[in-house]
Amino acid sequence: MPRPIIIDTDPGIDDAVAILLALASPEFDVLGLVAVAGNLPLAATARNARSLVELAGRAELPVYAGCPRPLGGSRIAAEEAHGKGGLGDLVLAPPRHPPRPEHGVFYLIDALRGAEPSSITLCALGPLTNIAMALVAAPEIAGGIAELVVMGGGTHGNVTAAAEFNIYADPHAAALVFGSGVPITLVPLDVTESLRSTAERIAPIRALGTRCGAAAAALLGPRQALGKPPMAMHDPCVIAYLLKPELFGGRRADVAIETHSPLTLGMTLIDWRGRGGQEPNARVLETVDVDGVYRLLTERLARLP
Repeated sequence: MPRPIIIDTDPGIDDAVAILLALASPEFDVLGLVAVAGNLPLAATARNARSLVELAGRAELPVYAGCPRPLGGSRIAAEEAHGKGGLGDLVLAPPRHPPRPEHGVFYLIDALRGAEPSSITLCALGPLTNIAMALVAAPEIAGGIAELVVMGGGTHGNVTAAAEFNIYADPHAAALVFGSGVPITLVPLDVTESLRSTAERIAPIRALGTRCGAAAAALLGPRQALGKPPMAMHDPCVIAYLLKPELFGGRRADVAIETHSPLTLGMTLIDWRGRGGQEPNARVLETVDVDGVYRLLTERLARLP
């Protein structure tokens, strides 16, 4: 039976590849997508999510707009990395369908509240604002979560010296989620930054000769409009881990998020040695078979139009 998943996302170049990989995989029953402000403002992330499901021939999938700003402060911009439209050199047709009228946080609550215990996997590809808000408003929904797989954090940062973008964009939300007791797998920068596209890795995807293959090749390639090399494929690691966990290695640890220090705000503290005396609250991935992930991506994208 396919695994029910909900994708919480802020597309975003790498988010877009992750969404296509999920939609191409029969192991998943994608229940819906929830957009969050992150790489772009909420209106743009919700638009991109809708354009991507339509590109993949899945226009029936519901897309909800969630929170337009983090719990504290204001949104930090990432257009410099993703481009004004959020998808680098790729320009998709405007979506034909609007987002669903229900707020994304209410959708998460309703879906998890009505689910069997430990039955729905949440794929968190952006800031954790929507998920934190849902858990605060209705803490009982934690019982419906089979696993929460988070792309974020690491032993170093990519926004500041200490903090990774998804965590830094809403550290208070991240702290709430990691303190919630839900089963978490963390996919940090230490793993995802090694997924760098090369001409050899992109060529089989471009050779698929499909519209989704062409779109993925554009997303994976150099960001010519921005004058930048290919983006590391951070978010597709979330989906690849769920499809083939044997491609990854990791271990359990206690993960805490810094929310006070101005120097280390958004830092992900991974207590590998148990010095803090806390029980582990997450499985943290440490290794990845990079070529295996690209082979998986090519194989699955061949299923899309």
